[in-house]
Amino acid sequence: MIKNKVKTYRHRIGKNKYLVVKVFQAAAAKARSGNALATNALNIKISKRKRKH
Repeated sequence: MIKNKVKTYRHRIGKNKYLVVKVFQAAAAKARSGNALATNALNIKISKRKRKH
């Protein structure tokens, strides 16, 4: 992984709330002999925060 940047935005349209996640990342792999694999796989877990009253 060379670099990884995540931006999140919250939008409200009417009664609905939307969460927009933008992920910018780059990967590279090098090998003198054999195979090299560079993957841009991504795992995102979105959880709702519990508010304390």
